[in-house]
Amino acid sequence: MSENVIEIRNIIRDFKLGQETVHVLKGIDLDIKRGDYVAIMGPSGSGKSTLMNILGCLDTPTAGSYNLNDKYVSKLSDDDLAEIRNTEIGFVFQTFNLLPRTTALENVALPMIYAGASKKERIARASTVLTDVGLDDRMDHKPNQLSGGQRQRVAVGRALVNKPSIILADEPTGNLDSKTSLEIMQLFDEIHDKGNTVIMVTHEEEVAQHARRVIRLRDGMIESDKLN
Repeated sequence: MSENVIEIRNIIRDFKLGQETVHVLKGIDLDIKRGDYVAIMGPSGSGKSTLMNILGCLDTPTAGSYNLNDKYVSKLSDDDLAEIRNTEIGFVFQTFNLLPRTTALENVALPMIYAGASKKERIARASTVLTDVGLDDRMDHKPNQLSGGQRQRVAVGRALVNKPSIILADEPTGNLDSKTSLEIMQLFDEIHDKGNTVIMVTHEEEVAQHARRVIRLRDGMIESDKLN
């Protein structure tokens, strides 16, 4: 097993707009080690969202190779990518993306259904994860009975439930006030301390300061890559 959980080489992503081709990513090389904590930053139009989508197997590059956990995902079919997304990647979004009519426990257990786990396994693992994110007394609550910070904790739990290779967080504090943002960032710090690989896209310097490494994109290329 390689010490790098992610290896991308010369990733190019072009989009066609009418007759024009827009070059969004212009040849990105990037290695991320297992257990690393990385923030990806950059102004609007820098390509950070596109890079995030490629890392999350939500999009495929126009050219270049992407190796995730010793699998060449840049060459996989859509069905195989869906399985990778469910088992290898834990997503945390700005808008939580919880199912409104289901409990916190059921929301967290959802990825395990796709992975084929039994109901007993799902309840046991989801209960453990919700306890880990500080919501052991909120398992039966639905999203509308939870605060914004609690909803994001549910989303973090859902991301952790299948023990993925990487946690991918897109502006995870974007919809939270400053006090709650700090609590969620402390939760990510704890997740990283337990050995998880965390990759976060953010435009907030305070959030990026929690990471061990900050990668800045500009005009579709890596402008800087520094340790905090």
